[in-house]
Amino acid sequence: MSDITRLAQTLMKLDDRLADCMRCGLCQAVCPVFGVTYKESDVSRGKLALLDNLAHKMIEDADAVEEKLNRCLLCGSCQANCPSGVSILEIFMEARQALVDYRGLNPIKKFVFRELLTHPQLFSAMMRSAAPFQGLVMRQKGAKTYDMPLFKKLIGSRHIAKLPSKSLHAKYGDLRTEGQIGIKVLFFAGCMADKYYTQLGEACLKVLKHHGVGVVMPSRLTCCGIPALASGDRTGFVLETRKNLDVIGREFTGGGIQYVLTPCGSCTATLKEWWPHFAREFSPEHQKTIASVAARVMDINAFLIDVLHVDTMDKGARRPGEVTRVTFHDSCHLKKSLGVWEQPRKLIRQNPNYELVEMAEADRCCGCGGSFTLFHYELSKEIGLRKRENIVRSGASAVATGCPACMLQISDMLSQNKDDIVVKHPIEIYAETLPD
Repeated sequence: MSDITRLAQTLMKLDDRLADCMRCGLCQAVCPVFGVTYKESDVSRGKLALLDNLAHKMIEDADAVEEKLNRCLLCGSCQANCPSGVSILEIFMEARQALVDYRGLNPIKKFVFRELLTHPQLFSAMMRSAAPFQGLVMRQKGAKTYDMPLFKKLIGSRHIAKLPSKSLHAKYGDLRTEGQIGIKVLFFAGCMADKYYTQLGEACLKVLKHHGVGVVMPSRLTCCGIPALASGDRTGFVLETRKNLDVIGREFTGGGIQYVLTPCGSCTATLKEWWPHFAREFSPEHQKTIASVAARVMDINAFLIDVLHVDTMDKGARRPGEVTRVTFHDSCHLKKSLGVWEQPRKLIRQNPNYELVEMAEADRCCGCGGSFTLFHYELSKEIGLRKRENIVRSGASAVATGCPACMLQISDMLSQNKDDIVVKHPIEIYAETLPD
């Protein structure tokens, strides 16, 4: 199928689906971007109006269309609260793809999505090579956070942690453990837990080992594809997903894998919802693997509570000293897409050294939105500061969330304001109760 034919078909389908929007405006109350800018073009209703007669508007001013379409976190708050049940995220994803089909893709994005993220060994090697030199360009801002003035145009003034010296996959290779309870899982670490928050990946493996779960973690798994998909790069998404399907398909053929686990709400939602949605882009054999993955994939918090029932087990030992107050941020994909919000809280409560306190607006977006924070950092920061204020007002000295991207955003917001609050994943808090 030619690009122009596919573009025409996409635009016709979008026209049909836009009719479902009643323009009621209820999305305004929950849109984090509109909550900062108060611009009609930044809320779903405004964007859906923009998409009417999209072909004409792209020809007239493609730059303006791209700017308005990309000022969206894809958090799903509008869709979750839409009384008409409009599949807003699907419409926005397909509109962005139509725009890329028409305009082409930024060369940097093309390299990242189609080369770097499709070759995990290359990605890991680049990270490993950069790690020893990061001290030359990093300036310490918090206890464990730094900024990078030389790269301000690329990453803004954000505060980040240092890169680990070795990725999770570089450390473990093709990991295979048998387990003792008759359950075997494929662990899909995702880019962040594999290459940045490696302590999160380690905590997941520790917990699964402690409970006797057999683990398969292939070293050639790559990005789940959501960054490419959210940027409208259908080709990059297909390339990344196909690589994963080849690896996972071989593991499924061997038998015995009952679950696919991830510690990232965005990865879980992508494997469970977006892979099946775009299954038509893949071969019949890959479509079978997609269906198998979608049926087996789970967030690791949900697996520990709903399958292993760890909340019914004895709690870990209480350490001497004060109990740490921790609050919880519901990441958008985890709660709004997957309906997982009770399980992380139950897991945190398994650690007697923490007291869970709820913050206001726990499920309001933190403002990260993947690449949104790269291209709209100041806007992302304004949204994030509202989350930071709610965390501080809770009186907690720690905050947990089930998404590594949210961890990155929240850490930045807290460090920017010199708040002495640590950021963790619920799995890390639970793993603290287990013996090494």
